[in-house]
Amino acid sequence: MIKIDLPKVDVSISERKQPQDDNAPEIKSIEGFIDLHEIPRDKGGIILFYNKKDELLLVGKARKLRQRVKKHLEDTVSPLKDHRNEVNRIDVCFVEDPMEREIYETYLINKLQAKYNVDKVFYK
Repeated sequence: MIKIDLPKVDVSISERKQPQDDNAPEIKSIEGFIDLHEIPRDKGGIILFYNKKDELLLVGKARKLRQRVKKHLEDTVSPLKDHRNEVNRIDVCFVEDPMEREIYETYLINKLQAKYNVDKVFYK
């Protein structure tokens, strides 16, 4: 049996509204998320999308995390496109090695039984 330790979550953002402050510039919301700037542009890793009940909806990997998260929230071909209103929290784990990202993604999809992943699924 292969033992894989889950990567630690480096950034976690939740859906929220911007506090009303007269002096602060308005932050553009993408599907209710205003803290996407906390996800680095230049890091690779694993992305986990959760709903309000902390059920894992989708696991993804990316060479550039912030761009990929935005694509999942805006794109018309994302597996999340019909379920974006369910997403409440996004966790990001930094994993620079492409081979490790691939292994973690497949492992997490199957270990945590992500709801909307259709590729790399062995538990159904």
